[in-house]
Amino acid sequence: MEYKDYYQTLGVNKTASKDEIKKAYRKLARKYHPDVNPDNKAAEEKFKEVNEAYEVLSDATKREKYERFGSQWQQYERSGGRPEDFDWSQWTARPGGQGQPYTQTFSQEDLQQILGGMGGAGGFSDFFEILFGSLGGGPTARRGATRRGQNQGALRGRDSEHPVQVSLEDAFHGKTISLQWEGGRRMEAKIPAGVRSGSRVRLSGQGEASMGGGQAGDLYLKIEALPHPIFERDGDDLKTTAPVDLYTALLGGKVMAPTLERPVELTIPPETNNGRVFRLRGLGMPNLKNPTERGNLLVKVEVKLPAQLSQAERELFEKLRALRA
Repeated sequence: MEYKDYYQTLGVNKTASKDEIKKAYRKLARKYHPDVNPDNKAAEEKFKEVNEAYEVLSDATKREKYERFGSQWQQYERSGGRPEDFDWSQWTARPGGQGQPYTQTFSQEDLQQILGGMGGAGGFSDFFEILFGSLGGGPTARRGATRRGQNQGALRGRDSEHPVQVSLEDAFHGKTISLQWEGGRRMEAKIPAGVRSGSRVRLSGQGEASMGGGQAGDLYLKIEALPHPIFERDGDDLKTTAPVDLYTALLGGKVMAPTLERPVELTIPPETNNGRVFRLRGLGMPNLKNPTERGNLLVKVEVKLPAQLSQAERELFEKLRALRA
């Protein structure tokens, strides 16, 4: 058996950093993306291989497991071992996702699938599935198959992922969205308050259907939070600016600061410097795991100087400068 060399697939060496791996992946993904190569089966297969390699090498845990497997397989191959006799048990996980080995045997038909190329609508090969399970979340190899080819369990459907863009307001309040796929399939999904870019919302049983009548996979909505014209998000905190006129900055006063719910009154102490940041507790984003907890709103003072001074105003400022000299 010739195991998949993910480093070679991405064109990086084994000491490549995470950033180098990401850079190589983006370059190849753009080159082989189906939208760039319509009706090109070779490019489509290459795109799947690139995605599979990145799925492993970009994750430290999967990368370490893959490298351990590679070294053991090469040693086994050099010793003259046969592919069908290789011990896969330590590379599969217990049912329940505990990540501990359990005994498993494979038929010759199973081994041919394991050693084959890219397969399945999800774009991951059986080689990947044996080592990491469906999208790394658990084994999807046929469990309980004997060397006589008997199959006692159905194959679980693959997990799938769908990107969803949300505004900052939607991430603040939470939102129910409607999804529609080709073929007319529709469903509604609730986006919880507090999500951020990179959050994944799991919809159990809404992934790809099982080919053998087993349980369907899960659908993961991958969140991309859109930029906001007024607020910048930092974790659960929000950052914004508040314009303050020169006289209020010097003498003190009140200004209105924006929030995602309603403007609030902010007290400006006398002699407030330009750029000073005020922390308004509990006016930031809700925490995804505990929405009753809120981050803070950080308001940066932006002092606005008066423009187009009248002659009388200029004379008064001249007098003030003289007093401060």
